[in-house]
Amino acid sequence: MTQPTTPISTLDDAGAVLRRLRETMDALLRTLAEETELVRNGRLREAAMLEESKSQLSVRYLSDVGRVKASIPYLSQHAPQLLQSLRQRHDEFQALLQINMTVLATAHAVSEGIVRGVAGELAKKSALQTYGASGRAAAPPRNAIEPVALMRTL
Repeated sequence: MTQPTTPISTLDDAGAVLRRLRETMDALLRTLAEETELVRNGRLREAAMLEESKSQLSVRYLSDVGRVKASIPYLSQHAPQLLQSLRQRHDEFQALLQINMTVLATAHAVSEGIVRGVAGELAKKSALQTYGASGRAAAPPRNAIEPVALMRTL
């Protein structure tokens, strides 16, 4: 069960929460940029080691965003410039996050294609090479294809 979000009630509190949120976004972006670069360079094991840090930053980010969302009426009335600045920063954050997600999705698709290709080649090699009545090579029966097992770390 999640704790109820405490809305922001003072300008000092607003400044502290928004400052922490900006710091969290900056740290998360640095981590995502590092992860993106590692994945692009095929260093998946090193990229996977960033998962714990990324997870902790994400929890902190979501917590602070929840406080800001619960405080929109207060912030709109008492600190509209801070709220507008945060919205602009958040738009930039979302754009950079989308790049990271695209790189990870591409790496996943490439990896899946490689595994499927390897599985297909193994099936071809393990199946009997026979010819059908037409004189053409017959496709291997579906039960000749053996599964390929792999361990996913990303």
